[in-house]
Amino acid sequence: MTKPNILCVDDQREVLAALKKDLAVLNSLFNIIDCESAAEADEVINELDADGEMIPLIICDHIMPGENGVDFLARINEDDRFKNVKRLLLTGLATHQDTIQAINYAHIDLYIEKPWAKDELLSFVKILLTKYLINSGIDYSDYMSFMDQPTLYKELKNRV
Repeated sequence: MTKPNILCVDDQREVLAALKKDLAVLNSLFNIIDCESAAEADEVINELDADGEMIPLIICDHIMPGENGVDFLARINEDDRFKNVKRLLLTGLATHQDTIQAINYAHIDLYIEKPWAKDELLSFVKILLTKYLINSGIDYSDYMSFMDQPTLYKELKNRV
């Protein structure tokens, strides 16, 4: 089984290292891939898609050189190939207007401010991944021990 991929996008290496460290508990089930820009993330996403690999979650910073995180996530949202990908915006510098754009145009699933609490990040990531796995139509039995049980129950109940 090819492991699904979680993509982390941030222009600061130390933030990417902290994300990978905090998400390390997921390494047995997911590949954690880091990118330093939206342009690099585009390349990785297109390669993964061409190889038929899943991308259940993108965690992206907002303020980055080049394309910002909201614009990047909005583009991902508009691409039918990535319609089901969950999007988490991670930032410490977003304005009220940035947050509105993230919700209205990028249709982010969650917003977390930097610095984040590890337990809160993991909880939110588990919820998003559980939603993705349930709604993707794949056999998620290998992920049951990891999945967020209240979200699993709610998602399954809504499908009936």
